[in-house]
Amino acid sequence: MLKYLSRMKGENSLTDATKVLVVTLFCSNILGVLRDHYLAQKIPTSLLDTYYAAFRLPDLVFNILILGAISAAFIPVFTELLAKDKKKAFRVANNLLNIGLVSVAVSLVLLFFLMPWLIKAIVPSFSPDKQATTLNLARLFLVSPLFFAVSYYFSGILNSFKHFTISSLAPLVYNLSIILGTIILGNRLGVYAPAIGVLVGSLLHMAIQLPSILKRGWRPSFTFDLKDKDATRIFKLMIPRSIGLGSNQILLIGFTAIASGLGAGSVAIYNLADNIQTMPSVVFGTSIASALFPHLSGVYAEKNERKFIKMMENGMLAIIYFLIPLSIAIILLRAQVVRIILGSGHFGWEQTQATASTLGIFSVALVFSGILPLFAKALYARQNTKTPTIMGVITVVASLVAGFFLSKKFGVAGLAAGLSLGMVINVLLLGFVIKRIGLDINWKKIGKNTVKILFASGLMAIYIQAAKYTYGTYIDLDRFVEVFGQIVFSGFFGILAFITFTKWLKVENFSFSIFEKVIKIDNGQKID
Repeated sequence: MLKYLSRMKGENSLTDATKVLVVTLFCSNILGVLRDHYLAQKIPTSLLDTYYAAFRLPDLVFNILILGAISAAFIPVFTELLAKDKKKAFRVANNLLNIGLVSVAVSLVLLFFLMPWLIKAIVPSFSPDKQATTLNLARLFLVSPLFFAVSYYFSGILNSFKHFTISSLAPLVYNLSIILGTIILGNRLGVYAPAIGVLVGSLLHMAIQLPSILKRGWRPSFTFDLKDKDATRIFKLMIPRSIGLGSNQILLIGFTAIASGLGAGSVAIYNLADNIQTMPSVVFGTSIASALFPHLSGVYAEKNERKFIKMMENGMLAIIYFLIPLSIAIILLRAQVVRIILGSGHFGWEQTQATASTLGIFSVALVFSGILPLFAKALYARQNTKTPTIMGVITVVASLVAGFFLSKKFGVAGLAAGLSLGMVINVLLLGFVIKRIGLDINWKKIGKNTVKILFASGLMAIYIQAAKYTYGTYIDLDRFVEVFGQIVFSGFFGILAFITFTKWLKVENFSFSIFEKVIKIDNGQKID
């Protein structure tokens, strides 16, 4: 174990990177589940509305000015510069960091003074007291984007060195800080307790990466050159991505405004259900896409199209293999999952039912949520940030329109349906673009294996339902342990059935062997 951890401190191969990201993102999401559990337990659902609504404006600034640069533009350019001149690469990184910090600071100061008017627009249906609480929390949260700005630049640099371990541990520290803040201070400070956890957590998110980045040669400098050609190049690449991320934040702001008029607790219910469905898509979608991203960027720089395509195919098959059965399992066990995670303290049966319905709708598009980051990052690796942005804006508009009308009939679940519809549209549009630009992906192989996985998942669903009802017939479901037991019992038979049927159907790239093929490609071995 010590030998393995020691190896993880250095450059990670694609197999190591995937393992690190899957494990740490899984742990981070487990902590996220615990965070939501204690939030629901310690804080009334109607007051949780203010907590989630308060993130909208600080998140908007961070996504537009920082995340857009890191996720789409900085890593490909920095990776390219690093291969040629390490000193120059760090100089460009510092220049971008300083420009980003100044931009964020100016934006946050403006937001601080404009916040009273903006909050009324974001949550127009909140009572004056809830609007006041949302305003106070939002102003507190304005500090965290400064820490995250530095932290995400650190992560971008470390990932460019193909080092994922420390940067992937940062979200764990962040979530743990919110949990401790809620547990320790919740009874005294109410909704302000997790807010303090957010501020401390964002600082630790940055601090935990500092020793590792210093070890790789980074040193702070006060370079500030808006005319630098590499900085200009990154700006051009980031603008489309920033617009895309900004449009996603506008979507969340729009959904928050709609949810504020759907009754007390609706904003919280939407966000809590979204957080639950995000866990599998992040663990088995975002992690794979993130691990592949620097490798895809490097392969594209080498002009090795065949290797690029094989990496994408194997990544898609891995995501589909895990997320199709997971989506079906979550739909069948949605009420049990919500009761286990949230059903305590202030979170009653009415809130549980509403959240379970919303989670079920989210889960329908789970596989699309997982594939989306892979498609987007494949285009970013080719330094094409415009196309994902255009498609993203189209789907944001579609989601907003659909969510607005569906919420009138179905409440919060209607918002989830609108977002899910937009996710499906986005993936289909990006898939069409990927085909049009000449990436000769073997869609027949992908489709053939997807049909097999769907069939195996359908058979798995029968076993889950049978196990669920058998368990419920003989055991009361009044306590946490009993409900948890039902999930474990049903899940055991479901997993066993899925693995058996996928073996029987001879699903290609069965289970984790998918990564072995990606690794062979990464190491330059023969491609089968």
